[in-house]
Amino acid sequence: MGRLFGTDGVRGVANADLTAEMALGLSVAAAHVLAEAGTFAGHRPKAVVGRDPRASGEFLEAAVAAGLASAGVDVLLVGVLPTPAVAHLTGALGADLGVMLSASHNAMPDNGIKFFARGGHKLADELEDRIEAVYESHRHGEPWQRPTGSGVGRLRPYDEGFEQYVGHLLSVLPNRLDGLKIVLDEAHGAAAGVSPEAFTRAGAQVVTIGAEPDGLNINDGCGSTHLGLLKAAVIEHGADLGIAHDGDADRCLAVDHTGEEVDGDQILAVLALALRERSALRADTVVATVMSNLGFKLAMEKAGIQLVQTAVGDRYVLEEMKQHGYALGGEQSGHVIVLDHATTGDGTLTGLLLAARVAQSGRSLRELASVMERLPQVLINVPDVDKSRVRTSADLAAAVSEAERELGATGRVLLRPSGTEPLVRVMVEAADIEQARAVAGRLADAVKSALG
Repeated sequence: MGRLFGTDGVRGVANADLTAEMALGLSVAAAHVLAEAGTFAGHRPKAVVGRDPRASGEFLEAAVAAGLASAGVDVLLVGVLPTPAVAHLTGALGADLGVMLSASHNAMPDNGIKFFARGGHKLADELEDRIEAVYESHRHGEPWQRPTGSGVGRLRPYDEGFEQYVGHLLSVLPNRLDGLKIVLDEAHGAAAGVSPEAFTRAGAQVVTIGAEPDGLNINDGCGSTHLGLLKAAVIEHGADLGIAHDGDADRCLAVDHTGEEVDGDQILAVLALALRERSALRADTVVATVMSNLGFKLAMEKAGIQLVQTAVGDRYVLEEMKQHGYALGGEQSGHVIVLDHATTGDGTLTGLLLAARVAQSGRSLRELASVMERLPQVLINVPDVDKSRVRTSADLAAAVSEAERELGATGRVLLRPSGTEPLVRVMVEAADIEQARAVAGRLADAVKSALG
């Protein structure tokens, strides 16, 4: 099935692609690789394990915990918490490893495993490659070295994680949210408890939707990938704004008081200006991916803020931020990283900071987001094609060149194989929406023809 690790861990249909045996084996392999790398030297190793509410997360959590404990790692089970909460607790508790079980915005039958290194940062690519290689060698018969007696790991619930994470979120807010009425769509996901709690304690009047996870309804017609319910609820309740998370709450999209969507680019623009106002936007620079709207780039240039662009994936945004010490970065999809306060995208933190800017400025989210004009952008997902040949197909290269000639300087084309799903994403940006749709449609057909 190719490389197991995508841009965001290992994902697949739970109990078909991602089995209990695989979860156990990858966890044992991760423990052995980190031990070989010297991560556990001089102390008894400790891991934090969390999950989103998917039904399959229950047996996968058990498998991961069993694998780690069998490799001599003590495990703190934090239960259902957002991905950024697991990352934060991994750092705050001095753990050697964090594991999150989630398929983020994917449908309920999917699940995934994401590993965090000490400090709560995503594992480097070379460590993931090594974990995969060790896992494969042992899956084909090489025996494990196993501790016995007091050397085996111990498991214990860590219920304090909820309160620690909420306390962390509140501690970094620049101001309270008193006077704001906010609708929160929790996608029936991992933030259904912590997000309403944090916003309420920060002073907002909170209305929740999608906050009743039952293990089966995660991302089902709600959350950041389905904003219709949130738009309707904001208007129905006369709210100042709405915030939507995905299943593991590492992303945030918003809706203004008129029901208009505020995407990740606009959120980044609002937060960039807010951070610069507080002299917290280091080097007056924001990091985004090549998928960011051209309107975002133009808005940052007008404001005198430098934009650095990376490959698609919040891990690449984070790598750029860490390498150069930048404070803010993110993706159009709503992954926003505020590096002073989080090691990964944090949807709840992003929503709180966005609401704090509304409260502090006395301006509506609609007015704040108008700092940038979104140029028409069309995205088409082309499934069931050989995404590995996107960059090598001569026919596809010719189709892209033709599209770029047609768009000229007023637009751009981007073809990208998904890092988490078996499809190719076709993105076309143009000054005119009809032209963007037409070009994107032709390119999608070309992808099917060349790679199908």
